[in-house]
Amino acid sequence: MALQDKYAELLQSANAMGVANLAVAEQDGVLHVSGTAKSTADYDALWALYSRIDPNMASGDLMMNIDIKAEAGARLRVTTDSSNLNIRSTPSTEGDIVGKAAHGEVITLVEKTDDSWWKVRTADGEEGYAYAQYLSPEA
Repeated sequence: MALQDKYAELLQSANAMGVANLAVAEQDGVLHVSGTAKSTADYDALWALYSRIDPNMASGDLMMNIDIKAEAGARLRVTTDSSNLNIRSTPSTEGDIVGKAAHGEVITLVEKTDDSWWKVRTADGEEGYAYAQYLSPEA
């Protein structure tokens, strides 16, 4: 089975979600997929779909590099289930909690530290690192 056939549902979903700059290329038995998702929800949905198609990502035949659309100064909405989002002193759960942002609160992106942790600033001026999974660009 061709890799684009194996991952057809993932590629169709990425297109339907409007992943910007979607690029798909096969090289040396690996399908490379890259682009920019509109939200962390879309990003998470693509990774969940990948995990469903290839449990534990065991086959090693897909390299997915999906970024999330957000640049410094962007306004981000806290998308926790219902709890506050911890703002930490370092980009790790080991970092001291220096502030909190409420579910639904809008905060400002200072910088994308990596795919998992973003440096943010709350409306009260608290600045630190938040887990990116719980942040989505404000529509």
